[in-house]
Amino acid sequence: MSTAAHIPVDELTEEQAREELARLAAEIAEHDRRYYAEDAPVISDAEYDALKLRNEAIEARFPQLIRPDSPSLRVGTAPLPTFAPVTHARPMLSLNNAFTDEDVQDFVGSVYRNLGRLPDNSIAFTAEPKIDGLSMSIRYENGVLVRAATRGDGTTGENVTANVLTIGEIPKRLPKDAPAIVEVRGEVYMAKSDFLALNQELAAQGKQTFVNPRNTAAGSLRQLDPRVTASRKLRFFAYAWGEMSEMPADTQYGLIEVLRSWGFPVNPLITRVFTVEDLLAHYRRIGLERPNLDYDIDGVVYKVDSIELQERLGSRSRSPRWAIAHKFPPEQAFTILRGIDIQVGRTGALTPVARLEPITVGGVVVTNATLHNEDYIRGIGQNGQPIRDGRDIRVGDTVIVQRAGDVIPQIVDVVLEKRPPDAKPFEFPHTCPVCGSHAVREEDEAVRRCTGGLICSAQVVERIRHFVSRNAFDIEGLGEKQVEFFFNADDPSLWIRTPADIFTLERRQKTALRKLEQIEGFGATSVRKLYQAINARREIALSRFLFALGIRHVGEVNAKRFARAFRSWVKFEEVAKAAVPPAEGNRSDKGNEAWQELIGVEGIGSIVAESVVEFFREPHNIEVLDALLKEVTPLDEKVEVVADSPVAGKTIVFTGSLERMDRKQAKEMAERFGAKTAESVSTKTDLVVAGPGAGSKLTRARELGIEVIDEDAWFRLIGEE
Repeated sequence: MSTAAHIPVDELTEEQAREELARLAAEIAEHDRRYYAEDAPVISDAEYDALKLRNEAIEARFPQLIRPDSPSLRVGTAPLPTFAPVTHARPMLSLNNAFTDEDVQDFVGSVYRNLGRLPDNSIAFTAEPKIDGLSMSIRYENGVLVRAATRGDGTTGENVTANVLTIGEIPKRLPKDAPAIVEVRGEVYMAKSDFLALNQELAAQGKQTFVNPRNTAAGSLRQLDPRVTASRKLRFFAYAWGEMSEMPADTQYGLIEVLRSWGFPVNPLITRVFTVEDLLAHYRRIGLERPNLDYDIDGVVYKVDSIELQERLGSRSRSPRWAIAHKFPPEQAFTILRGIDIQVGRTGALTPVARLEPITVGGVVVTNATLHNEDYIRGIGQNGQPIRDGRDIRVGDTVIVQRAGDVIPQIVDVVLEKRPPDAKPFEFPHTCPVCGSHAVREEDEAVRRCTGGLICSAQVVERIRHFVSRNAFDIEGLGEKQVEFFFNADDPSLWIRTPADIFTLERRQKTALRKLEQIEGFGATSVRKLYQAINARREIALSRFLFALGIRHVGEVNAKRFARAFRSWVKFEEVAKAAVPPAEGNRSDKGNEAWQELIGVEGIGSIVAESVVEFFREPHNIEVLDALLKEVTPLDEKVEVVADSPVAGKTIVFTGSLERMDRKQAKEMAERFGAKTAESVSTKTDLVVAGPGAGSKLTRARELGIEVIDEDAWFRLIGEE
């Protein structure tokens, strides 16, 4: 065990923190493997939560040390090699969590804000119990169940079709009017009554009993012999979908009703409401019913009901923006707030962190807690409404600390009766505590950000670390210590303060009086290897280049989406610079053509697109990019193209129900013949392939005079008939 394992987080040095994060990443990964892959955990949920809590607390204190393999960045675990891998047509994402009424209010407020609308209770939400089971995706083709897969790591799961076929509640065939391709997603679980009966039977036979229903269900589903699975009485609740060749409903609630009509069991406690108050009321009703339910739940899931609005809101790399899981209350405790520190993150965000008198909450010693932002300290929610009845938080206060699941604890309230008479309101800084630059807060933003950009060491060092990280430029020999050394060097010939500096280092060193190999910690061999590693990255895949830039909301997944859609840096930059988003508050404004092309990329919503536009509007970013592009070349995305293709270079939109191929196959085929695919029809669309049931996209194509053909004509066009 690490020598730093028992040191309180607020007493760790940076080196100890780095050592602890490495230990925690490895230990939590092992527990994830045992829990998700083997269904045989060796520690309790509380002990596991304590590990993740410590990891999050260290990351909150040392954001510059967040590792690429951090447990806070993962979804599930890799699939077992025992079962054949299945790549999900659409990723199976996890959900962000809410723990307080204010969190739910903030979620609803963020939905309206991201859609550019005022909160007026016009958006419907569904609320349903969060089942504690094993996530499952079940695929039907032409009405027949053909494959079932676990979530796995969100992208690739395990093929457990034979075992799922033994679950009597899951239909083996769908009605004739069901779409050609249907992926139903839900939760496989074991009822409490069935679990108790199974354990009683095992005990009577003198065999070892099981620990809990969730692990028993997951283990039963991964049996190599389906007959064992069949003997375990597994059950299923359907609540979502993956790939669909045609959507049979336009709302979440409507689709649940369709799944019910097709024979899938759906939770009877799901409801549809419009207000935060009704969401919370339903949450409390389910909480009261929880002890009497015959299945385990650990919260309530809220989702935007409209599927169109879900698509507009889009997703982060790990979770959708249109859904959240409201977890049942964790344990709370009272302690004293000793101080408030301001930390500056990679994006320049100033985040307040509470320093607490150590207190044990749920078996874990807590010394830090999140304070979110300056409004939260003042007692104001994201919608401008009071939280905690308007009570502010002051140093010296007795506060209520709540363990918030797998994230850093938070202060949820203040005990005014115990407030010291000399306690003063906290004054949030308007200058960056790291570089002294002005810290501004944009309209409709809860976060104040440093304007220092690349002159602020809190941002620059982290941005360069991100730039050279494994999934970005992956430059061996430029680890955390080396980046800090080059950034803080007093010799200009050694400076690395922008990405371009990395690639000019060798040239600058040739005429320098002080050679890198003469400095302690470096040697001739290591310097030579460093230069070789740098020069090996002067050409780089477009997706890696985009990810390395550190644009907000453009992680690995979205970087790959952009690379596949635009194929070249020149094209991406041209569209990003030209894009003009819709005017705020003007519902009839759809933005210009470049904006439509940007949001037309599959999986990209307006939030991600706006981040891209904002990045290219900043002159300083353009200066940094221009300098970098003199040193490196982003490679065009390679697509194997059929020679003399009649659709090469054209933009194709597929719509309606395709009968001879699913939507994914259609897009792959078009790209193989040199075409691009888009999600929406615009003036830049060259061809629309429309199947039965085509709707608004077909109407739009006809309005614009764009050529429309059916599926058979598509195959004749590309010579595949």
